[in-house]
Amino acid sequence: MLNHYPAWKNFTVLAIVLIGAIVALPNLFGDDPAIQVSQERGDLLGDNELVQVRGLIDQAGIPYESAYVDEGRLMVRFPDEEQQLKAVDVVREGLGDGYVAALTLAPRTPGFLRAVGLRPMSLGLDLRGGVHFLYEVDMEAAIRQNLERLEQDFRSLMREDRVRYESITVRNGTVRVILRDSADLDAAERIINEADDQLELERRTVDGKPAIIVSLSEEQIRQRQDFAIQQNTVTLRNRVNELGVAEPVVQRQGVDRIVVQLPGVQDPAQAERVLGATATLEFRLVDETNDPFEAERRGRAPLGSKLYLERNGTPVLLKRDVIATGDQLTDASSGFSEGQPSVNVELDAKGGRKMGETTRENLNKRMAVVFIEQKREQTERGGEMVEVTRVEEEVISVATIRGIFSNRFQITGLDNVEARDLALLLRAGALAAPIYKVEERTIGPSLGKDNIDKGFAAVAIGFLAVVIFMAVYYKVFGIVADMALFTNLVLVIALLSLLQASLTLPGIAGIVLTVGMAVDANVLIFERIREELRLGNSPQASIQAGYQKAFSSIADANITTLIAAVVLFTFGTGPIRGFAVTLSLGIITSMFTAIIGTRAVINLIYGGRRVERLAI
Repeated sequence: MLNHYPAWKNFTVLAIVLIGAIVALPNLFGDDPAIQVSQERGDLLGDNELVQVRGLIDQAGIPYESAYVDEGRLMVRFPDEEQQLKAVDVVREGLGDGYVAALTLAPRTPGFLRAVGLRPMSLGLDLRGGVHFLYEVDMEAAIRQNLERLEQDFRSLMREDRVRYESITVRNGTVRVILRDSADLDAAERIINEADDQLELERRTVDGKPAIIVSLSEEQIRQRQDFAIQQNTVTLRNRVNELGVAEPVVQRQGVDRIVVQLPGVQDPAQAERVLGATATLEFRLVDETNDPFEAERRGRAPLGSKLYLERNGTPVLLKRDVIATGDQLTDASSGFSEGQPSVNVELDAKGGRKMGETTRENLNKRMAVVFIEQKREQTERGGEMVEVTRVEEEVISVATIRGIFSNRFQITGLDNVEARDLALLLRAGALAAPIYKVEERTIGPSLGKDNIDKGFAAVAIGFLAVVIFMAVYYKVFGIVADMALFTNLVLVIALLSLLQASLTLPGIAGIVLTVGMAVDANVLIFERIREELRLGNSPQASIQAGYQKAFSSIADANITTLIAAVVLFTFGTGPIRGFAVTLSLGIITSMFTAIIGTRAVINLIYGGRRVERLAI
């Protein structure tokens, strides 16, 4: 029988449309100002914390709409922004350290929809407002840090095997191991190969002394650079989580860049201070035998020591051998020790073992904590402004070793804010290489709302124009196409909600384009049906031929556009990806609604009976 779908196919089409409508339903309810409470360490919150937060807000007499736990985070919704701002201060003060209270927007989704995991689609930064950072990873510094670690390892290994060396230094992208006697060349080469058998070695004579020039292989350089950007992405994501920002975006862009988007954050200074800090620590013993003031006067430190400055400008000599570094920390938290702010530090097994040996052998001697931060500055060279890297090293704490400790101890000598920020940075992890901000944008919430209004107006105007044209020009068939067009929009929104893909301004442009492409498929079908009718074919045969003969053209056009969208998503940046996502989803849904959906409705209207003429 012509133009007749079996019952199962009609029910399938109806089921897809109904499921899509239900999934898209949370987008109808809008958002409320809210605060999101989470733990600094990432632990899940439960009913105990919910009761505590409710008590704090009730005690302050602040009205709120609802409070609930969502995926281990506590959400409290408020009737307006004034109550939200009052409550966040109360909660932060009441909960104290260990918790993060962040401003956000909470959807007014009914509880029964939240219970089955349905959420509204995520809005991009240009629609919600917030801060956008683009960071560049210093790949040269990543290689240099690796060489400096090799330099320290070679020093320790040579001393352990009693191989005499003149100096071991990093220079021009290599580690130069200068020996005292050529008889030690074989032993030194064996030690270096045992440390890393992929290193490239070359024997030379430097200033009349036998030397081994150690360089990284091309594969090691590539691996180190990939590791640097991957580790930095993870570290930045951890730092964002510590800030307590709702729905952040942290992702790699291109070869050496990382994008960080923080929706709802309107203070870029505080976010940048935490995200962009390249801070790490080193623990070193104090040189008790030499005079730091004499070293400062001469401008150089004695052999085996290094000159530093304390925060008050006092010089101090520290041993060159590092006891432990920041990347050996496994946990850090701020607290108080004897009434003073402190940072409680926990080292991994290797760092703890070295710290235990050092404190056991150096009781009643002094140990210092060196804070290291790398910054990029602009300076004038040759009449041009160029960016240079500056490393700041500062001794933040000098204390006498009163007892033996290994993997757990405290750092004191900081104020409260410094202790909290340092604990946050250490806990989130050290950056594998310095990062430098190359772009910053702050989008206010009012601008985001204006973007949403304009985007919605664009979609509405485009949709209404197409609906009116189709209904007037194609009559009943046009009305069916309009129904499919509306269904297509619902399904696109449902997929965006289901996938939690962020909708951006370019994404709205993709939806507007999808509206035109979806109706374009129906125009091809309807014009083919009219052509068949002009050739004298029966209405039923014309419908059948219209859908069959137009399908190949529609499929070719949509598949080629889908390929272009996939390429845009693969190689594009954030805004282009937003456009590609909605365009891809729109193509998939329009193929369903324009071909299968309209065919099902047309079959119900005209199929299975004798028809004299079509309203087309």
